[in-house]
Amino acid sequence: MAVTDIKAFAHLTEADVEALGCELDELRRNIEQSLGQRDADYIRRVIRVHRGLEVAARLLLFAGRYRAPRLAGTAMLAAAKTIEMMELGHNISHGQWDWMNDPEIHSTSWEWDFLGPSAHWKRSHNYVHHTYTNVYGLDEDLSFAVLRMTRDEPWRPIHLMQPVLNVVVAAGFELSIAVHDWALERRHLGIPRSRLRSKPNIEFARKIARQLGKDFLLFPALSGRNFKYTLAANASALLLRNLWAYMVIMCGHFPDGAEKFTAEHLETETHGEWYLRQLLGTTNFTAGPVLAFMSGNLSYQIEHHLFPDLPSNRYPEIAERVHALCDKYDLPYTTGSLPAQFWLAYRTVCKLALPDRLLRRTSDDAAETRSERKFLGIRPTWQATDPITGARRGLRTALAATDASMRAAGHGRGRWFRAAMDRVGRR
Repeated sequence: MAVTDIKAFAHLTEADVEALGCELDELRRNIEQSLGQRDADYIRRVIRVHRGLEVAARLLLFAGRYRAPRLAGTAMLAAAKTIEMMELGHNISHGQWDWMNDPEIHSTSWEWDFLGPSAHWKRSHNYVHHTYTNVYGLDEDLSFAVLRMTRDEPWRPIHLMQPVLNVVVAAGFELSIAVHDWALERRHLGIPRSRLRSKPNIEFARKIARQLGKDFLLFPALSGRNFKYTLAANASALLLRNLWAYMVIMCGHFPDGAEKFTAEHLETETHGEWYLRQLLGTTNFTAGPVLAFMSGNLSYQIEHHLFPDLPSNRYPEIAERVHALCDKYDLPYTTGSLPAQFWLAYRTVCKLALPDRLLRRTSDDAAETRSERKFLGIRPTWQATDPITGARRGLRTALAATDASMRAAGHGRGRWFRAAMDRVGRR
């Protein structure tokens, strides 16, 4: 099962968690107090780059009779749509630039170039997902579409199709998100499906018509004889943007080490524990400036979940301090290369397509679903504080010591864990 007691799982005391929360609050204050002209210049520069890329791409597609200009236009259009979705639409909708009081670059006025209305997205993503991150039964991203990403989700025969459905969801990621957010908006307002003229339905239909009309009718028609080439270029750009966005999101939420939590934990969750849940429930991937920019700086998913409304261009400097805090409290800072993180997430998709009885690990000791029960029956071989340096020894040390104990026992992880549970039960 998922984590029910985050302090026990993290091997931190209540005072440790409170101190961690205070240090992260201080980090937030420092960043907020330093926001200024260079940050405003950054977002305005990104908007100019996006618009310039899109205009150049459209001109190439309108005038392109030859293969090379069409390919260049398609690539530029895919890049423009990616920047608009990841670095502009997603981050502006989080309120990262509201402090500027610019009516154009504000979470209440920005409507992104995406099938789903921004208002639906903000409720589903900004509120539900970021408040209840990885809480099974509350964060609906854990069972997005028909995907099973934790063993807390009961297995159903449809899950056998996960490896194939995963590709379908990736190719149509924009539509998948739009429908997901639309359904959640209706449920939140208590509107039955039969009410076709409800506000969420009208908003959704208008946005769909606008986006499809723009990309599949208006711009192809404006290109005249190049209609079919522009239509193909628009479809290709959207597909590339969808696949890239899907990969980035998967790498931030589903590789090994992205912990899941139970709703029971929320009953007494403190501010410091909320921070700790965000830190343990998300993962990063390593990226240089260009890769980070094209991912909307969501290569820093940990920092984004800790501070979703701080400007994304500040995440690299925030990451240095968050990493230092993880070292101080001996907590994992889960990161890896983009291919490696995506492989771990996709491996979970394939693995959890199978019933639990066919899997080797237990529901408390699997890479994708761990809990504090992982450590039951294990006598710590380390002291809570290093006797020489005075450094805190927490979850990172506990995980390493547990893995070492399993290897020394000479058993498979699942068999070793079940044997440990049997010993606990006999006491």
